[in-house]
Amino acid sequence: MKMMSCNSVLQSECVMWRTLDSLRPDSLTPVQDEEQMMSAVGSGDVRKVRDILTREETPRNLLRADADGWTALHEASYYGQAECLKLLLTAVPEMMDTGTRKHQTPLILAVSREHLHCVEVLLEKGADPAIPTLTNETPLYEACARRSAQMARLLLRYGADVNQRCLDGWTALHEAVSQQHLELCEVLVERGADLSSRNIYGVTPLFLAAQCGCLEPLNFLISLGADVNSRARDGATPLYEACKNHHTDVVQLLLSHCADANTPGKDRLLPLHMAAKHGDYRMISSLILLTSESEVQRSGISPIHLSAESSEDEALELLIHASFNVNFLLAPERSCMYEDRRRSALYFAVDNRNLKAASMLLDAGANPNLDPFNVLLLAVRQGDVCMATLLLEHGADVNASLPTHPSTFPACVMLSVRNITMMKCLMDHGCDAEACFQCEHGAEEHGAEEHGAEEHGAEEHGAEEHGAEERPSLQFCEMISARSVRHCTGPVINLLLDYVSPVKLCSRLQDLLDSEDSWTHIRDKSVLPPSLLQLCRLRIRQLAGGTRLKNIRNLPERLIRFLQHNQQAEDIVSSPECMHPDSL
Repeated sequence: MKMMSCNSVLQSECVMWRTLDSLRPDSLTPVQDEEQMMSAVGSGDVRKVRDILTREETPRNLLRADADGWTALHEASYYGQAECLKLLLTAVPEMMDTGTRKHQTPLILAVSREHLHCVEVLLEKGADPAIPTLTNETPLYEACARRSAQMARLLLRYGADVNQRCLDGWTALHEAVSQQHLELCEVLVERGADLSSRNIYGVTPLFLAAQCGCLEPLNFLISLGADVNSRARDGATPLYEACKNHHTDVVQLLLSHCADANTPGKDRLLPLHMAAKHGDYRMISSLILLTSESEVQRSGISPIHLSAESSEDEALELLIHASFNVNFLLAPERSCMYEDRRRSALYFAVDNRNLKAASMLLDAGANPNLDPFNVLLLAVRQGDVCMATLLLEHGADVNASLPTHPSTFPACVMLSVRNITMMKCLMDHGCDAEACFQCEHGAEEHGAEEHGAEEHGAEEHGAEEHGAEERPSLQFCEMISARSVRHCTGPVINLLLDYVSPVKLCSRLQDLLDSEDSWTHIRDKSVLPPSLLQLCRLRIRQLAGGTRLKNIRNLPERLIRFLQHNQQAEDIVSSPECMHPDSL
């Protein structure tokens, strides 16, 4: 006797239940049946699902979609109710690939929820594994996202396209690599996954493995012959991305398979630039010998700049020992990216107030006078006396000018007017104090206009555009008379008078000193003749000159203190050794 098919049995049951329902006065309405169906499917009540299906003349009417496009089929797949799913598919097989408003089929819902048995039921019934969601994600892609090699094998066995592109051009292999799942990668490659497939950004699976630090998938792809020097659309290489993202082991692996260390990436930077920025000692050590000096020059920036900018002192030391040029200057197109037009690596160290880095650069021969805005002026503006002293001892120009605010006196005086300790340090190292008292007006009236360095605006240094209108040179008396710094006049002039031969104050400076009763002795100091020992001190400083004043450490300690106004003259006289001609 021939066995009846499942469809014939179900149809017979439907006829029977319809007959019974017609005899019941309290039979359910279609809407109530739909609600009960969704509830029964969600709870996995197989018997109730069968009862509802057999009562309905047209089962499809019970599977109308809700506002989100969901049907009982989607519900069964989402909650993993395989037996309910079988009944529903038997009743309405034509609805197997129905999508929600987000184009989610029952199959992709089952995959996303990792319900393997439901996936098997759907595929056996003929569900299409190629239908993507609204965001173009396929069931195979979703299986890889869920790190399920078993589900991926099942989908591939039922005809899933291993190279079907998803959102942004990604393939299942891209996703498997990003999940760092070696078994998935092996499964996909066995079924013909394209090793060189690129997403819309030109990124290959190998590139992605290097970018994400996926060491095992990377080694697997390299062993299959994937290109270690593939380039993304923006020019970046796998090695560049590995260095950028600080994946040291990936860098070592790529270099061991002949990755090119001289292929520039974004902004013409090399892998070594990225390694220097992150300060990775192992990475830098591996790249130094492989990096071309001509490529570094072509990039317009040295790795030393980036390690100094990031305050990576160990990396900086390693690069210095590798004989990288500490005086390499930023190319104009890179320098203009900074408002102050900085150019040297030393500027980055000083800007970060990194005394150790600045000391290493200076000891290696860095020139502190290469930037448009002198690094000494930067240290003075920051109020960093230790940094300023270090720069002065290595030849920084203590009388450097401020490009954007020309003056007749040293710019460092303008920037240290509120910091007497800093100003004294500058004077001890040969700053031209005489220039502060040179006034074109002299004893004459200066007029009512107060320039005042634009209320001391020079403190906000920043390089202006090269085409800016030239300003008249500012005089010291104009700067010190600005309202914001006028209260500093007495202490500043009192200090400056210690470093100059007898001078005559201009009328404006005299008026400023007269404005405070406590400054009367300072005005008297400018009028009375200096002592003989003060004249001797000035003469010694004059004979020593600015250069030797920066390097007087070999002199007797008491003489040093005397020349720097740190010891009374009487103490010096009592020391015969200090007065010997050979002392200087």
